[in-house]
Amino acid sequence: MGNRGMEELIPLVNQLQDAFSAIGQNANLDLPQIAVVGGQSAGKSSVLENFVGRDFLPRGSGIVTRRPLVLQLVTSPTEYGEFLHCKGKKFTDFEEIRMEIEAETDRVTGTNKGISPVPINLRVYSPNVLNLTLVDLPGMTKVPVGDQPVDIEFQIREMLMQFVTKENCLILAVSPANSDLANSDALKIAKEVDPQGQRTIGVITKLDLMDEGTDARDVLENKLLPLRRGYIGVVNRSQKDIDGKKDIQAALAAERKFFLSHPSYRHLAERMGTPYLQKALNQQLTNHIRDTLPGLRNKLQSQLLSIEKEVDEYKNFRPDDPARKTKALLQMVQQFAVDFEKRIEGSGDQIDTYELSGGARINRIFHERFPFELVKMEFDEKELRREISYAIKNIHGIRTGLFTPDLAFEAIVKKQVQKIKEPSLKCVDMVVNELTSTIRKCSEKLSQYPHLREEMERIVTTYIREREGRTKEQVMLLIDIELAYMNTNHEDFIGFANAQQRSNQMSKKKASGNQVSANVIRKGWLTINNIGIMKGGAKEYWFVLTAENLSWYKDDEEKEKKYMLPLDNLKLRDIEKGFMSSKHIFALFNTEQRNVYKDYRQLELACETQEEVDSWKASFLRAGVYPERVMDKDKVSLANKSRRPLMLSLLTFLTISFIFLFFFFFFFLSPVGPMSPELDVSRGSTFYPHLSCHFYPQYGLSPSLVRAFNLGSLPLFSPGSDVLPNSPLTCFLFCMPDTRH
Repeated sequence: MGNRGMEELIPLVNQLQDAFSAIGQNANLDLPQIAVVGGQSAGKSSVLENFVGRDFLPRGSGIVTRRPLVLQLVTSPTEYGEFLHCKGKKFTDFEEIRMEIEAETDRVTGTNKGISPVPINLRVYSPNVLNLTLVDLPGMTKVPVGDQPVDIEFQIREMLMQFVTKENCLILAVSPANSDLANSDALKIAKEVDPQGQRTIGVITKLDLMDEGTDARDVLENKLLPLRRGYIGVVNRSQKDIDGKKDIQAALAAERKFFLSHPSYRHLAERMGTPYLQKALNQQLTNHIRDTLPGLRNKLQSQLLSIEKEVDEYKNFRPDDPARKTKALLQMVQQFAVDFEKRIEGSGDQIDTYELSGGARINRIFHERFPFELVKMEFDEKELRREISYAIKNIHGIRTGLFTPDLAFEAIVKKQVQKIKEPSLKCVDMVVNELTSTIRKCSEKLSQYPHLREEMERIVTTYIREREGRTKEQVMLLIDIELAYMNTNHEDFIGFANAQQRSNQMSKKKASGNQVSANVIRKGWLTINNIGIMKGGAKEYWFVLTAENLSWYKDDEEKEKKYMLPLDNLKLRDIEKGFMSSKHIFALFNTEQRNVYKDYRQLELACETQEEVDSWKASFLRAGVYPERVMDKDKVSLANKSRRPLMLSLLTFLTISFIFLFFFFFFFLSPVGPMSPELDVSRGSTFYPHLSCHFYPQYGLSPSLVRAFNLGSLPLFSPGSDVLPNSPLTCFLFCMPDTRH
């Protein structure tokens, strides 16, 4: 490609940007561009105005740039501006351009300082500019102003991420020299998305405002915080200069004089200043477009072939044909049912490799979230002893008792079993919410038919809500059955005779020590979040959790151990996520107010998603590390014990089994599937109005299960009912993984 062709690359991309902005989408093409990021008052606006040589950007306090501004600079003999939303109108007065930017911003975002990701496209023709395209983004802020939402910092960050995470986007990171560059918002976000510094161009402003005796020479020489594309220093007009209407050309002359006369920057003067920055950006953007052009061409050709093939399929299409409409409707309904089934069962060729979905999330609810909810209602040992004492005394009454009465045992146990109801119902709610979310994801393919999509979601969601009510009734029924009869002959009941034997066994395991601690509960990557920036900042390590300690290594080869933390007296604590942080954080702290790690009272650990945090919390529960108990006026919300009581383990095991049993039955074994409201009597099912469901002979409940839970009093389980022993469902219930410690 010749020089003429190289010069036309940037205008060509400008035309594509305008076309995509006009239709409101980017056709899945990642166009090469330069995004300007920086904190408020970093000098972004001054840099852009120096490029044009005119004052045309809105100024003021707070957030001024509230929509992305796609600024396209085009070399031209005449000087004027054009907006994409005002086609055909030329703005020769740059003050009018400023007013139009403000008016167009308010039209979309309102006057309450809100923000919007919808861009404003401005093309400036001038003999003083080089062909260049920049995307000016809102400055990062931390404090809401006026009527701005409290999460304005998070909203701005999300908008920035939409641009800077794209591989074809160069990042112009603008940072003021009169503040610590280690805390630069622009460099921080650039480091997050471009850790190797391959796409980042550093711009250092306000070099003339640094404290006397200090300079930014090491940064400009790319020795400190190095970037592959380096740093360029500029000197903008001060607020006093702007208020005094200082000419930009005079400001550029003063900038040139500053670099030539300053002893620390004199040797860099030819590679500093606004004119050099504009030339460098023009060259880098041109080269960047040239490098990415082959990939863009291939992607466009692939999309063109796909569209042409789709057009051929519609050549003989008759939209008014009723038979075709019916066939298309049935195909969409069937595909919806297939997608729903695959998401729940985990089969299919489209497997999500980024996050858990469908059946995997439901599995996590059963094995991690539900046990965690049970731990939250864990009882206090002192309180329990007090209740037992009062129960025994009240049952003895005026008499002097010799033996512990069974009624006291039943009263205490029933009170604890009652507590299972709330987390059990919450478990049902979480599963239903996940099923509803799965429905919405499956219906995304119907987005072209909004009415059909809405009706499909309504029908299936209504059906699931109906089953939700029945499922909750059965969960409550099972808990009521447990409350009605305490079966002390059950194999999971320890009793006084076996208590000593169990205690001796636990003592022997503790004595062996090494064998117990060798059992690994979980391995995975975590980020230690509370390491100061002077010590390297947050770092990611490979963590190994056992029943006795938490160790972390440099990498997953586990050769270089960094630290080993004993779990004694440790508890979990939630840490509020910062607006500028994309990670979710929890912490470990010592109940005896000792340092956990080096000089830190708590060890903050960060994950990418909240699901990972919940999963790690569940793993720590298995290791005996429980959440912090938060005292409230009315209730205690979290447990404050160091080891799970055996009774709670049994209740956890039984309740998980019950929840699994009924979800497995109602949603997967019932002949009435989510998409078929008709009853199939040909499959040999038997309808029981007591449970509002069907029981199959091949999925019957065994007599041992009936005896174990004293279910013989119910008509459904009375002698002569059509249930068979040793059924798959019985095995399903009693072959559950043992959740006891």
